[in-house]
Amino acid sequence: MARERARDKSGEAAKPARRASDRGHYGRLSRQLVLAAALDLVDEEGLSALSMRRLGARLGVEAMALYRYAEGKDALLDGLVEALHVELDERLSAGSAPEGSAAPDPAAWRDELHRIARAMYEVCLSHPRAVPLLATRMLAVPLARRPLAVLKEHERVLALLHDAGLGSARSAAVFRAFTGWVLGYVSVELRAMVDNPDEEDPAFRLGLHRMPPQELPRLRAITATLAERGGPDGLDAGLDALLDRFAQD
Repeated sequence: MARERARDKSGEAAKPARRASDRGHYGRLSRQLVLAAALDLVDEEGLSALSMRRLGARLGVEAMALYRYAEGKDALLDGLVEALHVELDERLSAGSAPEGSAAPDPAAWRDELHRIARAMYEVCLSHPRAVPLLATRMLAVPLARRPLAVLKEHERVLALLHDAGLGSARSAAVFRAFTGWVLGYVSVELRAMVDNPDEEDPAFRLGLHRMPPQELPRLRAITATLAERGGPDGLDAGLDALLDRFAQD
């Protein structure tokens, strides 16, 4: 006997669920295209603007079509972290020497850490509104569940330290210090400082009139200097100070 077709409560044959099309403004979707569009949206409007609905509208598809590439909002946020690390890898790969061109220099591990730090700094300054995810998603997502691009970047640094002859304990200590310094430095560089961008007077632009001078004299005095970015030179100086500390052990 032929299998009976499923029927709804009215007794009529149920229609098969319609599958949302994944062909939009830019042709058929891919994970890379979805994440790139999500990163563009965050760059332009911030993390609060990111939703499946907004992203689908941007790509010209229904929101349901996106669930093939990200299971939900959290997965989409993890995808943005992945996209940042993919861009980091592309920058590092573009600036690395061809394989087999020369024997690796074990003593050059510090220079390579500086190169990685600067590349991460450049990625973060290119996507400042996505930078908070580098901290918040790492707090929420266990190591083994992080995107492969993130884990490969961890592996890159740890392999570098291993090849330099650092043992497991020192490698872990340098890895923590390196990661903490780079992310901390970028966070300070990108902190909000301007109170009123339409003000020409530096004091009012920074909102110094809102700080009680009797209670915050040192902060008021240095705010204008703090508002200036330290740039990659400041990143390098702090990293050298950290690495010098470990070199003494």
